[in-house]
Amino acid sequence: MEQRKIRVAITQGDTNGIGYETIFKCFAEPASLELCTPIVYGSPKVAAYHRKALNMQANFSIITSANAAQDDKLNVLTAFDGDVKVDMGTRTPESGAAARKALDRAIADFATGAFDALVTMPMDLADLDGASSQADYIIRALGLTDDCMQVFTCGQLRLAVATPSCPVGAAATLISKEGVEGKAKTLFNCLKRDFRVNNPRLAVLAYNPQPSTEENEAIVPAVEQLKTDKVWTYGPFSADDFFSQCQHVHFDAILAMYHEQAMIPFKMLANEGAGVFTTGLAQPLVEPLFMGNTEQGTVDELPLRMAIYMAVDAARNRANYDEPLANPLKKLYHEKRDESEKVRFAIPKKHEDKPEEKN
Repeated sequence: MEQRKIRVAITQGDTNGIGYETIFKCFAEPASLELCTPIVYGSPKVAAYHRKALNMQANFSIITSANAAQDDKLNVLTAFDGDVKVDMGTRTPESGAAARKALDRAIADFATGAFDALVTMPMDLADLDGASSQADYIIRALGLTDDCMQVFTCGQLRLAVATPSCPVGAAATLISKEGVEGKAKTLFNCLKRDFRVNNPRLAVLAYNPQPSTEENEAIVPAVEQLKTDKVWTYGPFSADDFFSQCQHVHFDAILAMYHEQAMIPFKMLANEGAGVFTTGLAQPLVEPLFMGNTEQGTVDELPLRMAIYMAVDAARNRANYDEPLANPLKKLYHEKRDESEKVRFAIPKKHEDKPEEKN
């Protein structure tokens, strides 16, 4: 990575929501601008409206492309033209359309590597053509499917899911040995590359409280194969005992079998520093989770701040992890050896100049 500040793109989210308020609060401290160069994808007019309505002191520079972003400043990129009516606190078709335009512009720049990491602010999923999340919408827009995984993160607590979001009963039909192996390896590599965990330990949860078809035919064989492949995986563990006995603290990440199995304990254990990290993309993607007060005027900016920290750390970790692999040391010499059977099994000759031993 170039010796410059990491550029973090931030989408505005719903124009009637908490996006601009949390962004302004987050970058009110000069230390935040020392950490990265923020590029807010949205509307300078909407940003100015929120600043005035909330009576906030917030300076920002207006730019038209990510390449024009300036260090030590909050940059607001004009993602779409035209006026947008703002009705704070109320979702409208107009506010949803504006949020999608900002996200689409960020995706276009994401594909070209115009910035180093992307953080997405909240918007209504009804505006994303049936996508299950903003990450899902981005993955579809980029035409990607393989090796993309969402990791729900809060400090050292990290959970991922082996099956797509679906009814619990349908998840059983999607569990396979190959699927569990693939998700576990993706999670394992994410921990090493994005979070710089040198030797990750993964816990795999069981689908059923007691061993049954899914465990015997898919999950247990997958765990055994993963150990053979040196992916240090343990389980399957019954989810209720695993979390009630706090066994999660002994592992670097947990692979659940379905969405609710991961999200119920995550929301109980996580705090305001929680976020969703998506791996498998060219740049880190993080979505902050606002789990506390989201009332405008009093919302806490900590989730956004932690999401930015996570995005910056992941961008740096990737660069440090990839650099030695991209330029491996070449062998300085090649040992010349004759490996033929004639040489291997030949009996060494007695040296002619060696004097004979006397009795």
